[in-house]
Amino acid sequence: MKDFLQLESASGILLMVAAMLAMIAANSPAADMYAYFIDTPVEIRIGALQIAKPLLLWVNDGLMAIFFFLVGLELKREFLEGELSRPANIMLPALGAVGGMGVPVAIFVWFNYGDTAAMQGWAIPAATDIAFALGILMLLGSRVPVSLKVFLVSLAIFDDLGAIVIIAVFYSSDLSVNALVFGGLCLVLLGVMNWRGVATVSPYVVVGIIMWIAVLKSGVHATLAGVALAAFIPMRDPDDPAHSPLKNLEHDLHSVVAFGVLPLFAFVNAGISLQGIGLSSLLHPVPMGIALGLFAGKQLGIFLLCYLAIKTGLARLPDGANWGSLYGVSILCGVGFTMSLFVGSLAFENVTFDASAVFDERLGIIVGSLLSGILGYVVLHWALPKSD
Repeated sequence: MKDFLQLESASGILLMVAAMLAMIAANSPAADMYAYFIDTPVEIRIGALQIAKPLLLWVNDGLMAIFFFLVGLELKREFLEGELSRPANIMLPALGAVGGMGVPVAIFVWFNYGDTAAMQGWAIPAATDIAFALGILMLLGSRVPVSLKVFLVSLAIFDDLGAIVIIAVFYSSDLSVNALVFGGLCLVLLGVMNWRGVATVSPYVVVGIIMWIAVLKSGVHATLAGVALAAFIPMRDPDDPAHSPLKNLEHDLHSVVAFGVLPLFAFVNAGISLQGIGLSSLLHPVPMGIALGLFAGKQLGIFLLCYLAIKTGLARLPDGANWGSLYGVSILCGVGFTMSLFVGSLAFENVTFDASAVFDERLGIIVGSLLSGILGYVVLHWALPKSD
């Protein structure tokens, strides 16, 4: 857990730098080069099989599948042997995640109800960026009790699980039956390998890549192939119980994702041109619904349900935490940056707007995340015990 927290906090700082560089590039003389970079066509062809996408979509559909693969590995480990394997540790973050997804969605719907196109973005403010949130939390050093850090990580895990379900159910379209059947056969093969006790990771990865191609062509979002593959990576080697293929793979991938995949994702997605953007741009129902969903909805939903759970005896405050610090962490969960940008890229990918309805949902994501990060830090700085 200590290594994980240190890695995630460092990744959060790098994410901030990547986002700032993207904003600078998009609003400088290098703007055309930045646009050319993310739109660079990349194509792979093997016979009749062709995958041709701009670099932006290779990052969002390809590299982010590795991120979701890592998320799947973390979910499996946590539920089998980690913090979430003990029922007593589940209730508070699980209820917090429910409130932290439900209230922001309700706020977004309140602003955009009746606009069919805009409503495609209803899930954007439901996400939490664990790397960013932990990065801010770690700025407070040893004043933060470990139990509060574990609560934040556990809540983010449930949040990621909810995001996976949302992507699978609501952001899949134009399904190809043949590709889905082929992907299903890959799942069967993975299941047989796991059942037969195959502990070598490479066969799983080969089948997983084939499954990713099938899912990409099926209409279901390709990143879900990463989550599905993770479910079949064996937790233990039947011939050597002390060896964990899953933990080893998770350890190897963490640095790649934290210092490679996520910063690159942030760089290619956060470049918002501020030319012509004024207060009216933020007051558009979509950015406003996202910003208030992240900033107000997250903290209200998480803290309210956690408060009710603790007062009714369903859960207890994390050791060493107080109501103020719990509220501060609830605010930090409004930093939705990476996951919100990802859901936003799916939500409006194929939506057509008339000229009067043009907006940039990323503006709401950045404003809501920025406000949550600043206020969360201030509240935690006030609520946590002072250093000796």
